[in-house]
Amino acid sequence: MKLVVIDGQGGGVGKSLVAALKARMPDQPVIALGTNVQATSAMLRAGADAGATGESAIRYQCKTAGVIVGVAGILHANAMLGEISPGIAAAVSLSEAQKVLVPLERCGLTIAGVGRQPLDALIRQAAELAAQYCETQRKKENPK
Repeated sequence: MKLVVIDGQGGGVGKSLVAALKARMPDQPVIALGTNVQATSAMLRAGADAGATGESAIRYQCKTAGVIVGVAGILHANAMLGEISPGIAAAVSLSEAQKVLVPLERCGLTIAGVGRQPLDALIRQAAELAAQYCETQRKKENPK
């Protein structure tokens, strides 16, 4: 199961997501995909197993990802001060991967029905949802 985390700008949210995912699933490989080197580096320092930077890498990795984790803005062209290109947004949207998204209003998206929560609570919840999905997929792929 390929699990990717996508982030941009300084990589702070991605860094927190990677740390939470690795704490919850230490043996699950996590691939850090940054829109810039700073974001990728932050996620690698947090424990990601591999990393790549830029639109081409993100588009390529989304094709075979099983789970994509990031802020809701990764679905929105020109989010994150323009770092999410239309190509990145399309690659994430078109991927057959399960998407686990953290709803941050600063990406220009407000999601009805989602109340404001502290970022650390959202990160923990995203890691838990991703872990549940990975475990379900692992059981489907390796029935005993």
